[in-house]
Amino acid sequence: MRTPTTRVKLSDGRTLGRSGLIVSPLALGTMTFGNAAWGSPDDVSGQVFDTYLQGGGNFIDTADVYSGGRSEELVGRFIAERGVRDQVVLATKSGFNVQPGNPHAGGNGRKHIHAALNASLRRLGTDYVDLYWLHVYDMVTPAEEVLQTMGDLVRSGQIRYFGLSDIPAWYATKMATLAQAHHVPGPVASQLEYSLVARQLEAEHRPAAADSGMGLVPWSPLAGGFLTGKYTRADTASQGRLSGSNPFQGPFTKFTDRNWAILDTLREVAAQTGHTPAQVALAWAAAQPGVTSTLIGASTPAQLAANLASLEVQLTPEHLGTLDRVSSPGPDFFSPGLQRAVFGGVSVQGWPVPG
Repeated sequence: MRTPTTRVKLSDGRTLGRSGLIVSPLALGTMTFGNAAWGSPDDVSGQVFDTYLQGGGNFIDTADVYSGGRSEELVGRFIAERGVRDQVVLATKSGFNVQPGNPHAGGNGRKHIHAALNASLRRLGTDYVDLYWLHVYDMVTPAEEVLQTMGDLVRSGQIRYFGLSDIPAWYATKMATLAQAHHVPGPVASQLEYSLVARQLEAEHRPAAADSGMGLVPWSPLAGGFLTGKYTRADTASQGRLSGSNPFQGPFTKFTDRNWAILDTLREVAAQTGHTPAQVALAWAAAQPGVTSTLIGASTPAQLAANLASLEVQLTPEHLGTLDRVSSPGPDFFSPGLQRAVFGGVSVQGWPVPG
């Protein structure tokens, strides 16, 4: 039986993975900053930033490709104007190409990582970032090279910690194992898509992260807005984040029969708890094992305040069970049933996985 969720405050810190980096339970994603299509004007982005800080948050997440670098520029400006550099955990990323036709303007090779970080530091107006994410697996750069590159950056002081975003579980595990074996800085967190309609990370990434000492930081816990409940079966992906150039089109569309069924159940649980579907969906994600901090974004202060209110949601074991069942990713081969077969029908509890 799942344990009920409890109320927490945005200012309640927790360490990110097996590290000394203290972050808030909800991280402010700034993909909307500087985005003219579905983001917010600069002054409104500043208000969103202030709302998050005033609520007690400290974890700011951006990337070099967000709004063509404008997100980093705005984040850096807001931090400087408010004099909060020492209070916030500033995270950015590199990996996606920023100059079409030039393969060294993307990927995870040492050449690009150094160039990308230096450019990010200039835009952010700082000489270091607290957390540097490998934004995406490039499918060619050896884990050994990435580990050495990131370790050198930690030792140089340009980054304090690093994490892995959208990386295969085997690749993340290899890097973490090499770091432990050689007593060098290793990844402290893994950032992956995770929501009621995208639970694929549970099979491999979650146990890999726990065993390797990495905290999980879900992105898109609202499935690009799908789990807010603002869409209906009559809608098509014509507006907002579920349209245009984003990871939710084609084979990754959220408009499927399975997802509509999940949304129907989410609406029912939300009605029972007196909260919005978005708040319940965020509370569910935050309650999952291994999750340290959940990325949330907003285009207005009111929208952010509503998302922050998810910390007040208390889900019962029955609520969690209902949501788990309707959104189940399907049976895992490595199941309790398989374990019972291995041990002749006897239940065996393994040593708790460190995390």
